[in-house]
Amino acid sequence: MARMVAERSDAIASLAEVFREHGYEGASLALIGKATGLGKGSLYHFFPNGKEEMVQAVLAEIEQWFEDSVYSPLRDGTDADAAITAMLDETAKYFRSGRRVCLVGALAVANTRDLFAQAIRDYFVAWVDALQSALVRQGRDAEQARLLSEDAVLAIQGAIVLSRALDDPAVFQRAIDQLRARLAVEGKTIRDEGSTPESP
Repeated sequence: MARMVAERSDAIASLAEVFREHGYEGASLALIGKATGLGKGSLYHFFPNGKEEMVQAVLAEIEQWFEDSVYSPLRDGTDADAAITAMLDETAKYFRSGRRVCLVGALAVANTRDLFAQAIRDYFVAWVDALQSALVRQGRDAEQARLLSEDAVLAIQGAIVLSRALDDPAVFQRAIDQLRARLAVEGKTIRDEGSTPESP
């Protein structure tokens, strides 16, 4: 059942699910109207530039969620290990253990990528940069932290695709568990070893 929509922001969650399920091209105004409970006139009242503006609004909402729940804690948290663990926990919940499409990732490989290129790039750059900063605070050098950060985001995105392709959420969970061990546990080991006095 469509949610009651009194203002533009009320429609964002429903719009996001329509675009996740049907893609940009497949998300017709009929499907959007059914999901939001809005007629064509109301949709254009809230989003005068049509579907492109709808997706931009959804991407802005996604960016804000990740900034608050993932990027900011990774960049600014005093406990890097806790921030990385929280990132993995929040990411698993957000993507519903691999059952939910990453809309940004889907748009990145679609024919409509150029319409949203800046928002797509910003999403991935912000994630990699924020995770790198946490890994550096663990005691890793910047180059190693960058490579690990890119690998982690790649692993999460790939796990979403594979778990959905196989209809097996365990694939996604295994990827999260492997990252948890690789990023958090290795980080503690590196820091501890770095603080151990050299043998005479």
